[in-house]
Amino acid sequence: METNGVMVKSYLSDGVNNLEIETPNNITIKGILGLLMANTETTSDDEDEENGCNNLKKNMKRKKKVISLGMGDPTAYSCFHSPAVAQDAVLETLASQKFNGYSPTVGLPQARKAIADYLSRELPDKLCADDVYVTAGCTQAIEIALSILARPGSNILLPRPGFPIYALCAAFRHIEVRYFDLVPGKGWEVDLNAVEALADRNTIAIVVINPGNPCGNVYSYEHLQEIAETAKKLRTIVIADEVYGHLAFGAKPFVPMGVFGAIAPVLTLGSLSKRWLVPGWRLGWLVTNDPNGTFKNPKFVERIKKYCDICGGPATFIQAAVPCIIQQTEDVFFRKTVNLLKRTADICCEKIKEIPCISCPHKPEGSMAVMVKLNVSLLTDISDDIDFCFKLAKEESVILLPGLAVGLKNWIRITFAADPSSLEEALGRLKSFCQRHSYQQNVHC
Repeated sequence: METNGVMVKSYLSDGVNNLEIETPNNITIKGILGLLMANTETTSDDEDEENGCNNLKKNMKRKKKVISLGMGDPTAYSCFHSPAVAQDAVLETLASQKFNGYSPTVGLPQARKAIADYLSRELPDKLCADDVYVTAGCTQAIEIALSILARPGSNILLPRPGFPIYALCAAFRHIEVRYFDLVPGKGWEVDLNAVEALADRNTIAIVVINPGNPCGNVYSYEHLQEIAETAKKLRTIVIADEVYGHLAFGAKPFVPMGVFGAIAPVLTLGSLSKRWLVPGWRLGWLVTNDPNGTFKNPKFVERIKKYCDICGGPATFIQAAVPCIIQQTEDVFFRKTVNLLKRTADICCEKIKEIPCISCPHKPEGSMAVMVKLNVSLLTDISDDIDFCFKLAKEESVILLPGLAVGLKNWIRITFAADPSSLEEALGRLKSFCQRHSYQQNVHC
């Protein structure tokens, strides 16, 4: 079985004994993007001479504005902004002076009810407030889910490519990670045969991210049902990461995994961050979709509540604004966001077609990112996706995420949640970079 992350041992001293501690050596998206940002300085004259092309030196002399297509934070661009009703709701709750104290650690009752009602709109079985636990963003929901499910000798099935925070959380909880592949030629569908081969009696969950990060895929109703049936067969649960829920602009509509909660228990994770364009507000949720009552076990409920006592949640005044935000945001706001994402996804795919060393096996249908395949054999001095992204950052001040960060070597994740002009500029620089490093170009240098 393949695992992700190596434990790095270090030692603390209490004055008498050396105490051994372990830190997972997992790649994180923010960590590698930070290194890429630090690498956007122009190269030295000596480095230019080594490149052997005079025009490269001239290009380096011109300082370029950094354009990041690496982080899924659309608020970095002025074309993406939160709805006025959300801002007004937060200001109102803050000004009321009623929400300056601690909230219940599972979340304010009115926030829990509003989230339950919102998610119930598309479910066959209505959720109640007690099914909802308010979290500090979807990342904390991931941490809670894995922590309450962890047990000695347990393993979890994660998608590859996928979101690396799952593997990092699993490493801290000593949960073995087993990866199943997503199939690019089938719209990044789950390889269900691989899932069945990987699972055993110690498998605590199958993680499904839909709409997909980093792939931009959206799963059909039929495929989600197959996943639920597989989980039932394996006697395990599904963790449904729906942080990009409803951000679907292709032929397939978004279908929440909770629709199939009667087949297999589902823990749904989500947040306001992407759909309402407020990632910095850190308002997320963990929801039990379980009509058959598996998650209603008093010991399980108590375990969640006690873990929430440890980690706390988002600011009280943000929670208090949730009912107004959910109930009063107009559909036109959501349509505008989705239409803009469709436009930028189209731009991304069209520009990629102009770059021979990069290919897109599946056009994105949702979320804010797409995975593209890098053919390093067409490039003269690029060893892999990491090398590619670091040299691109240095030479063109464009930030892309190397595929290794999400589990696939020699792939690249491009975030298209950017204003169209910046996206076109970044992809134009990407094209120039690839031409400059191609075998054909270097023949003439």
